[in-house]
Amino acid sequence: MSQPATQEPPAPRAEFAVSVDLTAVVVAVTDDQPRVLIVRPAEASTGGLDALPSGPLELGHRTLESGLRAWVEAQARAKLGYIEQLYTFGDRDRTALKVPTGRILSIGYLALARETGAAAANTSWQDWYRYFPWEDWRRGRPPILDRLEPRLRGWVAAGPSRGEQTTRKTRISVAFGLDGARWSEERVLERYELLYEIGLAAEAHRDGSPTGDPESDVPTEAQPMTADHRRILATGIARLRGKIKYRPVVFELMPPAFTLLQLQRTVEALAGLRLHKQNFRRLVAQQGLVEETGGMVTGTGGRPAREVRFRQEVLIERPAPGLRLPIAR
Repeated sequence: MSQPATQEPPAPRAEFAVSVDLTAVVVAVTDDQPRVLIVRPAEASTGGLDALPSGPLELGHRTLESGLRAWVEAQARAKLGYIEQLYTFGDRDRTALKVPTGRILSIGYLALARETGAAAANTSWQDWYRYFPWEDWRRGRPPILDRLEPRLRGWVAAGPSRGEQTTRKTRISVAFGLDGARWSEERVLERYELLYEIGLAAEAHRDGSPTGDPESDVPTEAQPMTADHRRILATGIARLRGKIKYRPVVFELMPPAFTLLQLQRTVEALAGLRLHKQNFRRLVAQQGLVEETGGMVTGTGGRPAREVRFRQEVLIERPAPGLRLPIAR
């Protein structure tokens, strides 16, 4: 009688730990510039690069959002207003966030605030175009694109086949508004990811990713960030640029009373586009987004301007009271 075959015991499974990190894209608009809250951590692992406010989810945090608010208030002394979850970032090779036997997941949030002068010593508000200079079209086509475009087209020409070259050409045209395609202000993340893939983002060389362009070709005026924080920031900018078109979140960034010109300049700062003044005011009036306070503002360089405020009733009157963007051509 044959003996039953002995089975090898299953190999022990490697331990795998997952921890949760909360990361905030905190946005304000000050002096017509979009600003993002930046922390410069003391840890050597960050390389001294700019970082977004972040910290681990702890047992004492009742919710993810309360944990995020606690970390931002502790790191930057900033009170957050509107807040929404962006995305969960969990790529394996997240520089400066590696752990030996597991992975750190970053849950990204978009938060709106008003800039104050009481930030912590290692915290500052920075213009978000410091990290994405090709995104600001308020004064026309950004000069940096004149230097990036030949590199983009060189990447297209280097495609291994005619089909791949066609695919690459479509990608750069759609992302960067080339060859007759319209520039879309919401494709912030797509543009950054494409530059990373080509090797025109400093993080690609730091992460050791396969790249087509040498490190010397990376535009120096675009500041890198620690880990994948520039990717998280790009996601937040894209979300906010889309959000202002169908929700009145821009008013979270405005003082209680403001002028229509101040409102237009704030929207332009966020969208990176110059808007048609008369059409913008017409749209604001048609949608009933503001009401006059009765006050006047002088010292604007012209006639005194009427003060307005956000009309809260609009939130009840219709589901999507946003601001369409009448772009100045």
